[in-house]
Amino acid sequence: MKKIIAALAITASLVSCTKDFSELNTSKDGAKFTTPETLLGPAVHDVLKRNLNRCLRLTHELMQVHVTLNDGDEIHRYVIRPQESDYMWNNWYLQLTNIRDIYKGGDGINSNAFMGISLVLDAWVSSLITDVYGDVPYFDANKGREGFLQPRFDKQKDIYEDLFKKLEQANELFKTASLTETEAKLDPIYAGDLAKWRKFGNSLYLRLLLRASGTGELDIANKITEVVDTKKTNYPIFTSNNDSAILKFQTTAPYLSEFAEYRDLDFWVNNSLGEFFIDNLNEWNDPRRDKWATKKDNAFVGIQSGYPIGQVPAPQSQYHKNLMTEPLLGNIINYPELQFILAECALKGYIPGGDPKAYYEAGVTAAITMWGVSVPTGYLTDSSAQWYSDDDNDLKLQKIMLQKYYTLFFTDFQSWIEHRRTGFPKLPQGFGLQNDRIMPTRLKYPVNVQRVNQQNYLAAVANMGGDDMKTKVWWNK
Repeated sequence: MKKIIAALAITASLVSCTKDFSELNTSKDGAKFTTPETLLGPAVHDVLKRNLNRCLRLTHELMQVHVTLNDGDEIHRYVIRPQESDYMWNNWYLQLTNIRDIYKGGDGINSNAFMGISLVLDAWVSSLITDVYGDVPYFDANKGREGFLQPRFDKQKDIYEDLFKKLEQANELFKTASLTETEAKLDPIYAGDLAKWRKFGNSLYLRLLLRASGTGELDIANKITEVVDTKKTNYPIFTSNNDSAILKFQTTAPYLSEFAEYRDLDFWVNNSLGEFFIDNLNEWNDPRRDKWATKKDNAFVGIQSGYPIGQVPAPQSQYHKNLMTEPLLGNIINYPELQFILAECALKGYIPGGDPKAYYEAGVTAAITMWGVSVPTGYLTDSSAQWYSDDDNDLKLQKIMLQKYYTLFFTDFQSWIEHRRTGFPKLPQGFGLQNDRIMPTRLKYPVNVQRVNQQNYLAAVANMGGDDMKTKVWWNK
């Protein structure tokens, strides 16, 4: 009898909760949306912190920036456990809701600035999701409040086409946008400089256009020509390091780096920098070494990636501890990366009359000086970084991508994504590699997604041609 009474009481409480739910979730001051400026900083900061977490965990392991000293951690051997997929999927989609709410809030107060900012950030985060996983929920995603609890997975081509539309729209919105002084103070990237936000959007546009250019679809080559050449006045892009989209981490809250409160063990003690990563810096006498690496026995020395099980190398050079609070690790996309994008576009004929050498050398120079050091004498004329006009295009592209690899230091998944797209830089292969010695081409879909959205998951797998780490995404086929 007591059990029956208790059950009735619980049922009554649930009915009461349902009855009052609408009232409890209605704003007492009549507000229909969150003010967009209050969402901006926390959303961007959270995405960047999560990106850094997995850059250290996944990207830098796969791309031989560092190598674990834990024999049981096999990412450097191309073994990525299914549960690794959950972390970024969950957090990217969570913040995408906030980013899209910035647009709604901006629309509610007739702010072209916040609508434009939201569209740029949406394109950034959405591109990360689809570039890492492939076909993903997009058009019906983040609509739980509208009843879309099992969103369909959209084809990457369709997602990219819509991202291009969003960046076009943002470019137009910024032409007539403005911010109040109070709103500008809450912008953690540009402090309200909307001209730089516009450049950010168009520079990101070029990243994504180039990424999908190998498909031969969506008239991308002509669009690149428009943005950089024939209609360039309508598409301002980064012109210096000062334009770079970087949330510069601080030493006090709220904008702390992901690594600011890490234990030394978690950041640098349990790994050493890779031979590939260190050897190139040594060959160039690159001054960024002193910012990024420690010395071992008075020398910069790396270790082999992909070593066999049971053959853990002795520790060598490791991450410089100062990187744990380095402001530049809040990078989204920077001016040097843009220069390497332009170098590749010129090399492939997307920029009529464009000089890939000029873009390449501008990128190298900016990438080094961004770190507060000078380009050494002979770096571009007396080392393997020198541009040779007689090289074939394959060798030239290798050179561009190798320098771009260093520019993408601690930038989310970008160096891995670019390696998947181009095959460069050419990484040495250790004897312990698994996955048929094939660099993973994507992350598998999260296990929970497979369970709670099974029908749409199975349709996506059929369209993608599988759900494993050898399945290629649309722009990589």
